[in-house]
Order: sequence, then structure tokens, then C-alpha cells
Amino acid sequence: MQPANKLSLFSHFADLEDPRIDRTKKHLLLDIIALAICAVIGGAEGWEEIEDFGKDKHDWLRKFLRLPNGIPSHDTISRVFRRLKPEAFQDCFLSWVQTLHQELGWKHVAIDGKTVRRSFDRVTAKNALHLVSAWSVENHLTLGQQAVDGKSNEITAIPELLRLLELEGAIVTIDAMGCQKNIAQDIVDGGGNYVLAVKGNQPTLHTALQDHFLELHETEFADAEVRRWVTRETAHGREVERHYYITPVPESLRGQSEWANLRSVGQVITFTEENGKSSDDVRYYINSIPPRVKLFASATRGHWGIENSLHWVLDVTFDEDRSRIRKDHGGENFSLLRRIALSLIKQDTTKQSVRRKRKRAGWNNQNLLNILTTKT
Repeated sequence: MQPANKLSLFSHFADLEDPRIDRTKKHLLLDIIALAICAVIGGAEGWEEIEDFGKDKHDWLRKFLRLPNGIPSHDTISRVFRRLKPEAFQDCFLSWVQTLHQELGWKHVAIDGKTVRRSFDRVTAKNALHLVSAWSVENHLTLGQQAVDGKSNEITAIPELLRLLELEGAIVTIDAMGCQKNIAQDIVDGGGNYVLAVKGNQPTLHTALQDHFLELHETEFADAEVRRWVTRETAHGREVERHYYITPVPESLRGQSEWANLRSVGQVITFTEENGKSSDDVRYYINSIPPRVKLFASATRGHWGIENSLHWVLDVTFDEDRSRIRKDHGGENFSLLRRIALSLIKQDTTKQSVRRKRKRAGWNNQNLLNILTTKT
């Protein structure tokens, strides 16, 4: 496919190593990659549907792709993605992401894990695919992913993912699983700042933060260097009130020198009322950002963008949680196809839902072309 502008995604896959032997190459690798991305944007959720999409759009696709032997079968498409090295496939995508970074920059990078629940295989005792993803909150863009055996292995996957990212000047937010000294150090070494949630997996630290903020509340912040901020939201009969508190690192906090560039600690108390029922939630954070409460509030609130704008959309709109694609590298590579498609759709500024954009892209060639060639 010929790039329509300098941010065209497809040109970045031109040097991707073909996993097939020469005598089986009846279809060009770049044609298969481009076809799959177009099809997933247009609603395809499996190899057969990619083939169906290609056959229905054959004449239009021929304007951009070479397709010397027509549309490849779903078996051919499946074999290619099962054999394709996920690291190499992602490297090509990250090349495009890096181009976008030069145009946009990343202000807030959220990192979180997600399990593709139906991807397990009882016959081979293969666990469900668990992916740790990095998400640009402001740009609604997947920045990379790492596959691991399960949630407990996120600790080893996060440093590998961080090494793929351009972190200079960005705030990186991670849930409690990523609250590790080496991860904080990696973020700082990469030129970024961190806001890390603290829970029971760091019991000493968690207890110390509880005691610190409890004392502040009991003394009503008398003579304390604390910044406070309150937000209120009402939507669909649900009322949410959030109280944000941030202070410099207390002198009494043990082991603080072991955390790279630790500059502040924070607390978020959330009160929710819905259908006549009230609930509350308290979270604690350690941060390398200065004690600026609005910056802290933006980082902690924005972190849920990876849940709402990535994971939720992948499950509800792309039906990822029910995907049974699992053989060889097929599941991991198809997950990246979904994230590529979602990233492209999110760059389109038309005020429509992702679901509607996918349907319109599948129905109308010009709508698909607009998504493929959107210049951010």
C-alpha cells in the first residue's frame, strides 16, 4: 500500500521478515498485513472474516495492494500470523508510533494488564493470554504491549515494556502491581516521572502512608504542607466526589531513598452514591512529581483511561474477551491488530463512537480510507 502521508502506518511494515518459506509465498506479506488491518478496522473478528472482507472489497483493495493471486484464504492468513514473531510485528508498529511521538509527544502514559479470558486451551494446558499494555492517555494511542503467562508476571513484563517507550517528559501511572523500586528507577532513567499506586503488596509502605494521612486528617491539616482538591461528577444517576491530597515525602517514611527521585506522596478518597447506595474507596500513591495537587489529580484520574478507552472498548466493541484465537502466536498478533485498528480509529476526530466508525468503515470505502490516512 502506498503511504497517503508521512504518518501512513503501512510503510513501516515494509521490512518485516516473512516467516514463510519462499515456495509458499503466493501472497505478499505486506498485502496480508494491510488486508488484516483494514478488515479489523471494518469489523472483522477472526481469520475467516478477514478473508470475507477481502473478497467483498477486492476491487477497491486492488487500488492500493498488489494482490497478485487475489485474496489469500483464511488458512493462509492464519498461518502467517501464527508464525509471525510478535516482537518483530510490534517493532514495525512502534516505528509508526515513534513517528507520531515526534508530532505529538506523550504527556501521560498509563500501563495496565488485561486477560483475554477465552484464549485458554484446556487440551494443551495453555493459560489465557495476558497482555500488559501502554496507553497514551491524551492521544488515545496504544504505545506497546507485552504478553505474559498471568497477572503475577506483570512485574517482569513492565520493565520490558518501558524499554520500548519514549518516556522523556511523560508521567507514567501504574497500578499497585507495578509499584517496584526497579520500575520506578527505569521510569526516571528514561526521563519520565511516575505516579505509582500503593496497596498490600508493599505492606510497610502502605501502612506508613495510611498513618501519615490519618494523622493529617485527625489534626485537620494543622501546620501541614498539604495541597487539597475536590471534584464532583454526576452522570446517569451516579454521583462521585473525589478528594485529592498530596504532600512532600514525610521525613519519617522509612526507605524513601530507595525510591528513585521520590518527591511526594498522595491520597485519593472517592465517595460514590448510586441507586440509593453509598460506598467509599481510599487509595495511596508515591510520586516523583512535585506536590502539585491538580497535576496529581489529573494523573490518577487519567489512569483509568486505559480501562475505559482501551480495555473496555476492546471487550465491548472488538469482542476481545471472547476471542478463541490462541494457536502459536496468533492470539498475541491478533490482539495487536485490534490495538492498531483502535489506535487508527481514535486518531479520526469524527464525533462518533468507535463501534459506529467501525461499521461505517466496513460499509463505506471512503470512511475506511479516511481512517487509514488521518493525519493527527
